[in-house]
Amino acid sequence: MEASHPDIARYRKGRQGSGKGMSSRSNLLAHLNSLRSSSEKQVWPLESFGRHESTVAIRIKIPKNGGNGRKGWRGLPRDPLIRAVLVVFLVAAIGLGGAFCYFYIKYDFIIEQRFRTPVFNNSAKIYALPRTVHDGDQMDAKAIAALLRRAGYSDKEGQSELGSFRLVSDGIEITPGLESYHSPEAAHIAIQDGQIEKIVSRGTELSAYELEPQLVTALFDSEQRSKRQVVKYTDIPKVMVDAVLAIEDRRFFEHSGVNFIRMFEAGWIDLTRQRHEQGGSTITMQLSRGFFLTPEKTVRRKLTEMLIAEEMEQKFSKQQIFEFYANWVNLGQRGSFAISGFAEASKSYFNKDLKDITLPEAALLAGIIQGPSRLSPYRHAERALERRNLVLDSMVDTHAITREQAEKAKATPLKLAPPNVEASDAPYFVDMVRDTLINKFNEHELNDQSYRIYTTLDPDLQKAAAQAVEMGMKLVDEQVTKLRTKKVKVGKKIQTTVAPGPQAQVALVALDPHTGAVLALVGGRDYGFSQLNHAVSRRPTGSIFKPFVYAAAMNTALDGSTTVITPASTVTDAPSSFAYGDQIYEPRNYKEEYHGEVTLRYALAMSLNNATVKVAEEVGYDKVADLAKSAGIASVKATPAMALGSYDAPPLDMAGAYTSFANNGTRLSPILVNSVRNAKGDVVANFKTDQRQVLDPRIAYVMTNMMEGVINNGLGYTAVRLRGFSAPAAGKTGSSHDGWFAGYTSNLLCIVWVGYDDYSDLRLSGAMTAAPIWTEFMKKASALPEYASMKEFAQPTGVVDVQLDKATNRLATPTCPDDYVAAFVAGTEPRDTCDQQGGVAGFLSRFFGGGQKPLPPVNPANGQDPQNSDPQKKKGIFGKIAGIFKDDKASTPPPKPPDTNQTAPH
Repeated sequence: MEASHPDIARYRKGRQGSGKGMSSRSNLLAHLNSLRSSSEKQVWPLESFGRHESTVAIRIKIPKNGGNGRKGWRGLPRDPLIRAVLVVFLVAAIGLGGAFCYFYIKYDFIIEQRFRTPVFNNSAKIYALPRTVHDGDQMDAKAIAALLRRAGYSDKEGQSELGSFRLVSDGIEITPGLESYHSPEAAHIAIQDGQIEKIVSRGTELSAYELEPQLVTALFDSEQRSKRQVVKYTDIPKVMVDAVLAIEDRRFFEHSGVNFIRMFEAGWIDLTRQRHEQGGSTITMQLSRGFFLTPEKTVRRKLTEMLIAEEMEQKFSKQQIFEFYANWVNLGQRGSFAISGFAEASKSYFNKDLKDITLPEAALLAGIIQGPSRLSPYRHAERALERRNLVLDSMVDTHAITREQAEKAKATPLKLAPPNVEASDAPYFVDMVRDTLINKFNEHELNDQSYRIYTTLDPDLQKAAAQAVEMGMKLVDEQVTKLRTKKVKVGKKIQTTVAPGPQAQVALVALDPHTGAVLALVGGRDYGFSQLNHAVSRRPTGSIFKPFVYAAAMNTALDGSTTVITPASTVTDAPSSFAYGDQIYEPRNYKEEYHGEVTLRYALAMSLNNATVKVAEEVGYDKVADLAKSAGIASVKATPAMALGSYDAPPLDMAGAYTSFANNGTRLSPILVNSVRNAKGDVVANFKTDQRQVLDPRIAYVMTNMMEGVINNGLGYTAVRLRGFSAPAAGKTGSSHDGWFAGYTSNLLCIVWVGYDDYSDLRLSGAMTAAPIWTEFMKKASALPEYASMKEFAQPTGVVDVQLDKATNRLATPTCPDDYVAAFVAGTEPRDTCDQQGGVAGFLSRFFGGGQKPLPPVNPANGQDPQNSDPQKKKGIFGKIAGIFKDDKASTPPPKPPDTNQTAPH
């Protein structure tokens, strides 16, 4: 076989030309040894090298690296160290490339998923009760327009699916949209001289019109309580854009997501000055961190942040990225809610729309981005002002404004809107709404479908509640401090010490007594300090339970009992022992003061303990317990202690229970949500209160009349009437370890509780703690148009009012002109007159009011519950007779305090 290797051919040619066979053969062999090859062996026949016919096989092994060359045919260095480094580099490059591809694809998918749906609309929204305007209300067109604009309406038709409005010469025209809470029926509100003159819809004149509900919060926004108004890039004023870019990212419109020059500059400054002074993150990097990453500070997170920023720059325009940032950026805290975005911040800090923002205001918002808490203009005004001025200087550097404009803006003082009281944002109410809905809906469903939750909250009433609580708790703190203050003589000096102790807490629940709608709710004095909702925390009810004892007694007029008890029936208020099973219960009045034979009306007004337990015993503990349970007080047991409110119930449940009195005997369960609707406004679920007939309307009215006596002549007089609330009202003070007040008017019911979280004794009565808060709240509520009409309680058929002599509690005649009016179920009113038997009290009627022993009068100047009042000296019989019950019906104007020349009874 002929060898085909070219070197052999050259050998043959050379041998033929020179005749130097052996030398040429040696050279060939040497040359073949230097060839690169695999480990395979090649064979050439010997006859290829000579003229002889004999054949000799020559085996030649060609090594991988032979000869004197430094590199083999693959080009790798012979040095093993260099070769190892090259291999490591190659592996690392492949690994990094693979990792980059993996994370690029991963975050590309995440970004696609995050921005596939509307960025800021995928959360449930909570709305307040619709604001109602009435014919004759004092309100101008601009005020109505502001309410509609805050609710999401536009002043241009077609721009908002919720609706639009148009200011006209004589008022305002309102057109609800397809997604409105209301049906899309337009209305025209005519306004003359700041007063609503006429409301017309579809040619029909209306007496009232409901506006679109206001947004309370986006409760379920990533499980974060936040307030946000979403705006488009075109809606952001240029001065706001310029301010942000000047201080946060000057090359925003030039870089591709990462500003490497700024990062290296910031890193060098931090390194040389040994502290962190500058950040290198661009707006896109901040956005990628906020949307997709945790706040941890690691190299890995920084690299991921840069990668996401680069990807976002490829997917979105600069305008879109800035729009995302403008709606997302955190700008502080408003109560318990986060302020998200420039539009919401403009409303919170300046109470104006973003489009109306000024240069110094825009600079302030841009400045506090760096540290919303540290630079809060409310808490750190000097820091915020310094930062604002730095932004203005930066705007000069970027040529966004002139030096003259900057100096003029620097001279402008901070002009901030008054900070809202946190409770006015209803954080405890919102938490309860969430709990209510999570029991019925899947949380992801609520978020993903952008459900709208329409609640019963009245923002104006909630604000009134917050202000009343703030004012009232200051008074409570002063009284608590006084109780804890002691003066100790040390040597010749007197030292004043204040004993430590817990801070008093509070709860307020206000609802519509005829619908059960919770209109306002305060669950504590500071949500930021404690999220414990005291409105739903169980506490001993104290004396506000007593009306249920007396209601059970009044029921004897209708339930066929052989013994009929009325408000004028008498009971002995004296130390007593009550047996229950194998136990003995011995209640005592405060300071061991007892009043002898008294009417039930008087016993309730003065909150007498022994008298109340005796009434419960006579009626039957089981009947009282059954009535209380049917009213919603589930924890009660048929024991003597029940009569004094020893069993626990939350303020919210007590508010529901008191609707039994305020709503003609029908108990309504409190509700917080009216309706849940989807993003298009279609109803998903409606909520209604549970109704239960607990009392006959006649009994409910008699009890209301008796509780009017508590406020007009009893323990509530000082805290209510002397504090300036004159509308017709009924209520009851309560004192146990805590302070309570439960009261209502014809259109509003409110329960207030004050106490300590550790159940220690407050040592202050409900008349001194809870009642002033109730009164302040009711005064503010009565000033609102929706609640101004607090009328006399409507008397049902089957109830009669009779005039009774104050001295004898018999029917009054012209010879006994000092009388008062009381309500009775028809047929149970007293029969005897005051002048029978020569005006001398005849036999004692235990169940009817004729011929009773003269009763000690109510002391209207004493607001203390007997359980907590200071002891006073006993007075003579003439002092007791003077000024017994005043006219309970005459509550406007409020009764005058007793004559100073009279001797006040104990």
